[in-house]
This record gives sequence, C-alpha cells and structure tokens, in this order.
Amino acid sequence: MFTEKIKSFVLIDFEFDTKPGELPNPLCMVAKNLQTGEERRLWTDELVSLGACPFPTDKATVYVAYYSSAEWNCFLKLGWPLPESVLDLYVEYKCLNNGKPRNGVGYGLLAALNEYQIESIGAAEKKAMRELVLRGGPYSESEKKALLDYCASDVYALEKLLPKILPAISLDHALLRGRYMKAVAHMEHIGVPIDLVSLGKIKENFENIKANLIERIDQEYGVYEGGSFRYERFAKYLAKNEISWPRLETGRLDLSTETFKDMSHSFPSLQSLQELRQTLSQLRLNKLEVGEDGRNRCLLSPFQSKTGRNQPSNSKHIFGGAKWTRGLIQAKHNWAVAYIDFAQQEFGIGAALSGDEKMIEAYQSGDPYLAFAKQAGAAPIDANKESHGKIREQYKSCVLAVQYGMGAQSLAFRIGQSTSVARQLLHLHRKTYPGFWKWSDGVVDHVMLTGCIQTTFGWKHSIDVGPNARSIRNFPMQANGAEILRLTCISATESGINVCAPIHDALLIEAPETEIEAAVLATQSIMAQASAVVLNGFILKSDAEIFRHPNRLLSHQSRKMWDTVWAIIDDFECCNPATSVLQRSNVDGSTAHTRSI
Repeated sequence: MFTEKIKSFVLIDFEFDTKPGELPNPLCMVAKNLQTGEERRLWTDELVSLGACPFPTDKATVYVAYYSSAEWNCFLKLGWPLPESVLDLYVEYKCLNNGKPRNGVGYGLLAALNEYQIESIGAAEKKAMRELVLRGGPYSESEKKALLDYCASDVYALEKLLPKILPAISLDHALLRGRYMKAVAHMEHIGVPIDLVSLGKIKENFENIKANLIERIDQEYGVYEGGSFRYERFAKYLAKNEISWPRLETGRLDLSTETFKDMSHSFPSLQSLQELRQTLSQLRLNKLEVGEDGRNRCLLSPFQSKTGRNQPSNSKHIFGGAKWTRGLIQAKHNWAVAYIDFAQQEFGIGAALSGDEKMIEAYQSGDPYLAFAKQAGAAPIDANKESHGKIREQYKSCVLAVQYGMGAQSLAFRIGQSTSVARQLLHLHRKTYPGFWKWSDGVVDHVMLTGCIQTTFGWKHSIDVGPNARSIRNFPMQANGAEILRLTCISATESGINVCAPIHDALLIEAPETEIEAAVLATQSIMAQASAVVLNGFILKSDAEIFRHPNRLLSHQSRKMWDTVWAIIDDFECCNPATSVLQRSNVDGSTAHTRSI
C-alpha cells in the first residue's frame, strides 16, 4: 500500500456543531497513524490548546478522510496548518461510481461501506449521534465518550475502506482532488460578504415586495391572478402578440425556467416577465445562510454534479437565486470584491481539445461569435458588434445551441426564426468547424464502445444505460472546465488570495481596496496557467470586474429589478426615506472597473 514517496497515512475525523452561515465549532477529533498504529482522541479543550495537528502534516504524510472539506474547516477554525497531502475517499468513491445506477443510494460513507461489505455502525446509531452533536453542550463525561467512540468508528471504517479503493484509483489524480477539498474549505471559511442591513429589510418586506412586483410588472402582461401565474392568461398573451412558444409532448406550453430564458432572449419584451417569475420562485432569502459577521457560508458541494462541478444549494448560496439579489454582495469598508470569469470557456475548450484551427482562430479573435459569422460568410471581415449585432446574436445562439446540445427546433425558438433557418445555422457550424465535429463524433463513438468518459485529470463518468449523445458531446467541455476551475481555486487559495466563492466558470475574490488590482492580475495569471495545464498549452482568456465598497455586485440588466425592489421598500418606509435611499446608493453611476486578458 505504501510507496517510497509516502511515509504514512493518517486517518482523521472530526465531530463539530455549526449554525447556518457560521464557522464550525469542533467538538472532538480522532486520528490514527497507519504506519505507527498511534491513535489520538482529543476533546474540544485539548484541540484548542494545540497549535497544530498532533501528527506530521508534511507532503509524505497522506491524510485520509471522507468528505474532507469538513475536517479542513475545523483545522482552519483551530488555526492549524492544513496537511499538504489529502486523499478524500468520498471524492474517489464518487469518481469510481459516477454515472452508474445507484437505485436511490447516494455516495455517503455508509453507502461505500455497504458496497464493499464492511461492517459499521447502523444508520439509526449514526443519526442518534448526529442529533447529540446538534443538541450542543454541555456534555456529560459519558456523552463525550460516546461521541469520541462514534468519531473513532468512522476512522476505523476509513481504515477498512482505504485498501478497497486505493488499488482502483490514480493516486496522483486523487491527491490533486484532495488539494481541491482544501481549497473548498478555504472558500467556505472566507464566505461571501453580504450587506446585512439590506438583507434584513428585504426579508422584513418580503410579502410586500412579492405583491407589488406582480402589480408593477404584470401591468404589461396581465398573466397573474391572485398572486399566481395563470397558464390560460399567458396563452392568451402569446396569441395576442403572435409569439410562437415551445410546447411539451403533451401539447401544453413549456413553462420551464430554461425555456423562459431562451424565449426572453428572442423576445426582449418578455425579459421583465421572465425576471419576475425567476424572482418569485427564487426569492427565498430566509434560507440564505449568512453568519453574524455578514458572510454567506454554505456547503459548496464539490464534485456533486456528474461533470464534477460544485452544486451548492440555490436557496442557501447567494449565487443560486435571482441575479438582482447579488446586489446584497458588498465588500466591507476600504475593501473590494472582483468577479473574474473565463471568456467563452466552453467554446475555447472545444477548440483546444479538438485542435480545429478555425475554431482556435475564432476564439483567439476575442469574439468567437462574430468570428464564426465571418468564417461562415455571413458577415464581412471588417464587421463589428455595432454594424452586425443581429447577425452576431444569431451565430452566438448557434454556438450555444451546439454546446447545450439543442436541435434545430429549439434553436429556432431561441433566435425567433424558422426551423429551416436554424437547421442551416447548425449546418454552417459543422461546415465551418469540421475538425471539431470529427473530434466530437469520436468522443461519442468512444463512449458507446467503452461505456466511460473521463477528463484530462481522470474525473470519470460511466454510461451504463441509455447513453445520450448530446450530453456525451458536452461532457468534455463542462468537465474539463471544472478541472480548470479546480486548479485555479487550488493555486489561488494556496498563494494566499482570498477566494470568496467559485461560480461555475468564475471566481469571486476580495482584497483591500489598494490591493485589489494586483489580486485580480494574480488571479487571471493563475487562470491562464490552469487552462494551459488542462488544455496542453492552450490559454483561455478571462474578464474581470471590480466592485469597490460601497458598490454592489450588480450587472446592468439586474439593476432595474434591484431599484424596483427598493422603490417598493421605500413606499413602506415613507416615514424614514433616508434609510431606504441609503440601501440603494452607489448602484447607478457605479465606479466598478473592468479589465480582461
């Protein structure tokens, strides 16, 4: 089991209690060194008195845990240096079984132990111990012993699970994923800065906001009744305005969130209605997990999706709700936050992995959508966004349709054109980028033959039943994009950058106002290096926008809804208008800066 580079494995588990949005409160820890057999059981007072973990944390000592970001959060709370080498058996178990039928069984420790026929404590006993943890102290001596025994039982389970999983994995790739779990702990520990005063006022006025948003916005549409969206009214609105809408197989209108987004893109008159629906369905700020220090902290749920991306709770994470609620994100005094995202990431990844020269040329032009239109002969060589904006939008929609696996009919609805026009656009994509399509077809053929697909660094997805060619084609872009973001988070956190959160293909960082420009440059350099590592030298571009205190993280599109919400609050606080005005300050005329590389 041991290699020349690895001197020992340390199995570790913490028990801790925590409140939503707050840092964990470690109760106890059990750790065992497999090389020496030494075991340490430590209670809260003993943990606090130590300045570091009692076992070595050097590179040659591999720390083994299950869903280890919880353990590293405890290390950070205690002020302990994190171990250099981490092996997370949850992540590796998920990787080995990703995509396989689970029959309702998840990827928890009990599921892994059951699969390998390893005896463990029962689910009922585990639940009882978790309830004891959540109850909080003070604890009797017998309760302390019970919790330490429970903590030790997980360590013994890891000891039996390790030799089952270790032979089936690439240790180098696994240790890289373990480094990401440390980065996750850093990001969960820092959290996203939230304006608590504004959050409190929105919560207080929730019902008023909901009712008045409908009253103000629905005047144009007339599709709500009694506070509820009415199917029949919406159907009449579409007929009156001669809007052809996608339908389900049953014949009913497709009212899914994604369809509404696509159709509001094609018909700008629907954008306010789309945002209203999204706001009403996602305005659950009572579930947003924010600590007393004004930090939004919740589980980032790393490796949760099949492509390996994070999947934090939409209701607990500030980036999961309607975009206007991001106005609650505000750096503290004399600080700034920066939103840094990869530019057209999936297009660039597809170009790099396929080696299609024209696609690479289009990406490197800085505007792949307009470049595609030029390459396809739909726009002259000197065209720009201003002169050929509509053509660019059509070709952008075509690129996105390819990335999302849309057919001609879905694309037709998106661009507001006939199916034949959409079909011609998709044909032009194949004609313009034959190298990409040859590679993409090869990916599908490989998966059909082997039943498995994986990323550059070995994140696997098995396809046992009913393979979907569209999702297979998209996997290399999505999953390798996740690899790039993970590498970025690892390097950024390890270099001391305050990363508040990862957001799909972007990062939110913070720094003192005088240091934010340098932090952005450093982060963009890391992002470029991470893409080059995953894509064999190909560098993805990135864009950055800086928001200095007191500015808020609002886009041009989301400011209108933010202002509308605060206008409603102002109406109910007319006796003290200065309070509500203060909350809306620095939205219009924002001094946010943008840069890209």
